[in-house]
Amino acid sequence: MLDRPIHTYKIHFIGIGGIGISGLAKYLKAQGAQVSGSDLVQSPITDYLEHLGIPITIPHDPSALTDHEVVIHSAIIKVDNVEIVAAMEKNCVILSRKRALTYILGDKRVFSVCGAHGKSSTSAMLSALLPHFGAIIGATSKDFNSNVRESNSPSLVFEADESDQSFLHSNPYCSLVTNAEVEHLEGYDYDLQAFYKAYQDFLLLAQKRVINVQDPFLHSLDIEAQRLDPHKDISDISYFLKDDEPYTRFKLRDYGFFEVWGLGVHTASNAALAILAALGELPLETLRANLAQFKGIKKRFDILQKDALILIDDYAHHPTEICATLQALQTYAQLKGVSQSTIIWQPHKYSRLLDNLEAFQRCFKHPIVQELYILPVYRAGEPHQDIDMHALFQHLQPTFIDRLWRTQQGLELFVQDVKIRTLQRGLVVGFGAGDITTQLRGEV
Repeated sequence: MLDRPIHTYKIHFIGIGGIGISGLAKYLKAQGAQVSGSDLVQSPITDYLEHLGIPITIPHDPSALTDHEVVIHSAIIKVDNVEIVAAMEKNCVILSRKRALTYILGDKRVFSVCGAHGKSSTSAMLSALLPHFGAIIGATSKDFNSNVRESNSPSLVFEADESDQSFLHSNPYCSLVTNAEVEHLEGYDYDLQAFYKAYQDFLLLAQKRVINVQDPFLHSLDIEAQRLDPHKDISDISYFLKDDEPYTRFKLRDYGFFEVWGLGVHTASNAALAILAALGELPLETLRANLAQFKGIKKRFDILQKDALILIDDYAHHPTEICATLQALQTYAQLKGVSQSTIIWQPHKYSRLLDNLEAFQRCFKHPIVQELYILPVYRAGEPHQDIDMHALFQHLQPTFIDRLWRTQQGLELFVQDVKIRTLQRGLVVGFGAGDITTQLRGEV
């Protein structure tokens, strides 16, 4: 469909405020493409893109399309979007994000990382291990303060997305799968066999494969791969603080000890997978030193404040992720000499809440949780549903709030625009993939 390299075209991105689509826009701009974009609302991402010199239109408007040749849109953009209609009238080449990957990654040596949980952290760790590689990941790495790192290297770390099967278009030289827990079945017409087949196909596309065989499905696969068994391959795990930041130390097989930012067995497992993928790309001692310099990613156990109020923002929005983070939080609290914490949870999507309801009802029953506040469900584009959250979660004795906001006085909690409390001391953690992250930061 495109008869020359994609970065030589003038490209417009619809839905550019999303982390995935913005990453492609930044990467192509760095490759030399003329790039513009649009979204429904202004956000920190669109502000940052404008700072980079990318023209942004808010909201969608047909006038955003001028002499563009290619339009790339996020998965949620429908065919009746006003800019899609304008692009069709102008005979632009229109590509979904999934289809665009074929052109963007087709000539790259891609280390493609996917999985239901841990893929952003693992991708960022792999980027730290291989700092000469380019990177497009699904979160902002604190190492290079972006989700994109441009490089002249033909090799690239890419965080792939299994939710819409776009990982099958990521041209993997190395396929790394953290786990294959069932998520996003709607992208597979609720066909479990098709879901698992996609993971298998993703692995078979690559010359090099790395899998976590603690996952039952991955354990069952009869394919040649670097197979990490965390129970057997990882040992001597310990935790410590350095400059008040959390670190995990662990031994991997006979490769020796490694240190990595973050806490928990899951952190060691993610790091071990990244190490196995990176072996052979740089000397082992260089990899060991590079991993020790990893600083973490934003919104994953992201420590925003470290004084009387210790405030942490965490992206966990699935029960498995929440349980892992609560366990890490307990370790962090012990290192800090704190016994309990206050948890603020913003459920993300009605469908995820209902599909995993029993697990959500259980996961906050943890000794580290002293108080639980629950925000309204973040819809993420889904239609509103009437759910009696009070009845579903009354056994946890939570306090239901409408919003929160971080100020110089502390973290202010509101019900119907009335401030009911200001948290000024102790360990406070916010969970969610919605706008809780901007509320915790006090960002407009």
